[in-house]
Amino acid sequence: MKLVGIPNCGTVKKARAWLEEHGVACEFQDYRKQPIEEATLKGWLSQVGWQKLLKKTGPTWGQLPDKVKSSIQDDASALALMLEKPNVIKRPVLVDGGKVLATGFNENEYKELKL
Repeated sequence: MKLVGIPNCGTVKKARAWLEEHGVACEFQDYRKQPIEEATLKGWLSQVGWQKLLKKTGPTWGQLPDKVKSSIQDDASALALMLEKPNVIKRPVLVDGGKVLATGFNENEYKELKL
């Protein structure tokens, strides 16, 4: 199992703490140091769609020109933006064997996964 995000993100910190408290062994990938490969992002998008994987809160999205924001209409346009500006990827992404288990962190959702 792998948790993908950035270490200083508050939501990532909550997810990591929850996993540790519940004894769930999980590798952490800091995507600033180890970028997410395009093929991996495509796989995630095919599983959960761009609306669930794209983070529209936060400064990175907020600083984008309106023209760029309005151009994100499908997986392909979201993929291009995520490759250019990885901070628009919702964090963290919890994956197991390439399967996306969760995006973001919601304690109830993690409990339902029965990790």
